[in-house]
Amino acid sequence: MGDVRGLALATADAIHALLRDPGLAPAWDGASALPRFLVRGLAGHLGAQVFNIERVLAEPPGAGEVLAVETHYARAAWIGADLDDPVNVSVRDEGERLAAGGQAALAADVGAAVQRLRAALPAEPDDRVVLIPWSGRRLRLDDFLVTRLLEMVVHADDLAASAPVAAPELPGAATDLVLGLLTRLAARRHGHAAVLRALARPERAAGPITAI
Repeated sequence: MGDVRGLALATADAIHALLRDPGLAPAWDGASALPRFLVRGLAGHLGAQVFNIERVLAEPPGAGEVLAVETHYARAAWIGADLDDPVNVSVRDEGERLAAGGQAALAADVGAAVQRLRAALPAEPDDRVVLIPWSGRRLRLDDFLVTRLLEMVVHADDLAASAPVAAPELPGAATDLVLGLLTRLAARRHGHAAVLRALARPERAAGPITAI
């Protein structure tokens, strides 16, 4: 099993622990740190990242171009979209649907999915390609897992800030991988000089360098 697969499982374990945190309960029906998301919907969206790994593994891989991770994000409809764009509304609606049974049920479902993935991921070949059904794009499995790591790492922090509860202890290598990807995406979006100045010369920075 590749390192990315092990990191995905370890990070999913941390997500499961966060979703079980009793400190989420008092904030469950309140506003989250993200606009238009309630805490429960954000928790559902975080859990969806684990469920979506199972979802793509169950899909036939199809045929056609296999994209690099950066190209996948370059074609993503949700980047830069308005909060009320249908693509963002559907994300919030799915989070609410997944959380509808309450915190304990969501956490139990995520925990069960992690256990299934613990058996499924090592059985996948190194060159496995997956089809992402909600976009129609194809990625190598390990590259798709990097996209789920980005979602899990970013939204774990969002959810912890929303309750608030302690941020989960995530594998350092997973966070490093996500930070590297975010840096590359920010450079592609804003230019290398803008990222360099924001990180090393803030007095010359032109403004935010958000990656997504």
